[in-house]
Amino acid sequence: MGLNSILSVSALNTYISFKLKNDPKLKGIAVKGEISDISINHTSGHIFLTLTDGSSNMRAVMFSQNASRLSFYPEAGQAVIAFGGVDVYERNGVYQLNCTQLVPDGKGSEYIALAQLKEQLSKDGVFSKPKKPLPKYPTSIAVVTSPSGAAIHDVKSTVARRYPLAKVKLFPATVQGLEAPTSIANALSLADKNSSDIIILTRGGGSDDDLSCFNTRLVVMAIYECKTPVVSAIGHEVDLTLSDLVADVRASTPTAAAELCTPDISIISSEITRLKQEISRLTDRKLYALSSSIAGFKSVIEALSPDNKLTRAEYQLSSMRESMKSSVSHRLRLYEAQISGCQSTLSAADPMNILGKGYALIYKDSHLVTESSGLSGRIQIVMKDGQAEAEVSENNEG
Repeated sequence: MGLNSILSVSALNTYISFKLKNDPKLKGIAVKGEISDISINHTSGHIFLTLTDGSSNMRAVMFSQNASRLSFYPEAGQAVIAFGGVDVYERNGVYQLNCTQLVPDGKGSEYIALAQLKEQLSKDGVFSKPKKPLPKYPTSIAVVTSPSGAAIHDVKSTVARRYPLAKVKLFPATVQGLEAPTSIANALSLADKNSSDIIILTRGGGSDDDLSCFNTRLVVMAIYECKTPVVSAIGHEVDLTLSDLVADVRASTPTAAAELCTPDISIISSEITRLKQEISRLTDRKLYALSSSIAGFKSVIEALSPDNKLTRAEYQLSSMRESMKSSVSHRLRLYEAQISGCQSTLSAADPMNILGKGYALIYKDSHLVTESSGLSGRIQIVMKDGQAEAEVSENNEG
């Protein structure tokens, strides 16, 4: 950038911002000072403050994402150590410290040591180890916590309510103080060898000092070496420890951990009922289809059976025989009726029957005489009971 260059204010601020943001010496720094002025935006959650060492002042900002994790309430007059990097607010041309963490003075060395341990464990691949899945239907849940704390009660009551089929076994440990890391590591090792399905490492909320045992290498490595899936539920939701990072699953509270580890038995029961109904419906449908198929096969078998064919043939023969007998009988009756009719007709036309009414037949030379014209000579007269001969003496033709 030459002397003859004419820059706008915005361009210059942008250039200065670029320089400061890309200076490695201004990243990941710790600044010690006293809070001389502080303002908290309760809408956004951002904190704006001024740090001073008595000779110089520096503006600082802590955005809500980081401010929400503070373990104390910062106030004017407090000596603090601010961690972060230098940034530029380009609109006003003001540089400031963008704080990612703020701790009371005296805790700075502890925070630095924790950051260094976290970085070393990360380089060793402790946090990148593939997470083990939680079993869907656990039968045994190991809980590493204090036997006198509320955490074990919360876990037991939640498991009993949601999934009473799972057994909860306590592996007592000291969860605060100098002896806590060794106690927790030993309890984790015992729980891992107990053939449990899941291990819950938990304790209630507390200060940073109370939770510091969960930020030790000993506890982190004990979790890392567990073959059993480990669920961490340490402190409150805003508290994040190294143990949370290495655990397979992190829960916000002991109750939430128990809920993550167990299915809801009421949902399972409803699903079982639904499946029973579905199985019954499908079974009925299948049985109906099979019954229909069997009935069809049975009909085919019966139709093709020689015995059934013979039975049907015999039945048909018998039917035909009866039909023929009936037909012949009917015809015989018709013929009999016709013969009877003919007999009646013949009987009515029989001359002999007519003679019985007083009539007679006259024959001339063996020929029946039907007219009187020309009749003469001897004639034969046939009557009912016999015949006689007569002589025609006179013929009155008429």
